[in-house]
Amino acid sequence: MTEILFYHLQRQPLEKVLPQLLEKSLERRWRVCVQTPKAERIEKLDEHLWTYSEGGFLPHGIEGQADLADEPIALTQADDNPNGATVRFLVDGAPLPDAPENYQRIVLMFDGYDEEALAAARSNWKEVRVRGLDATYWQQNDEGRWEKKA
Repeated sequence: MTEILFYHLQRQPLEKVLPQLLEKSLERRWRVCVQTPKAERIEKLDEHLWTYSEGGFLPHGIEGQADLADEPIALTQADDNPNGATVRFLVDGAPLPDAPENYQRIVLMFDGYDEEALAAARSNWKEVRVRGLDATYWQQNDEGRWEKKA
């Protein structure tokens, strides 16, 4: 069954948290798709994933690239699965996929200081529960570690 994880961002921004989670996904040999409804976010994430760390980068591609199917991480606005990902990250209010069972894990990340994002996350939580899917809710503690809250 698909795991659905809600990550409530309060202590660190998406640009800090997402690369760490993507690194862990790649360590597990998972292929990943990151979806956002915002074209400008794709551009910023594209640049950020090449430069976020002095010691490395996260190999990825963006929608529209001819070889996107070969990339371990795909950045997209669409709800397709261009690289055969088993893990899907939803940011900036990207909607749940129509067929969540096609993924091993879906991670919804939302800004805890954005009222619109909080409302969307609550709505998604209800939808997930109504659909009978397993969901967990995570928050960062004072040390920056993720703790399961529900």
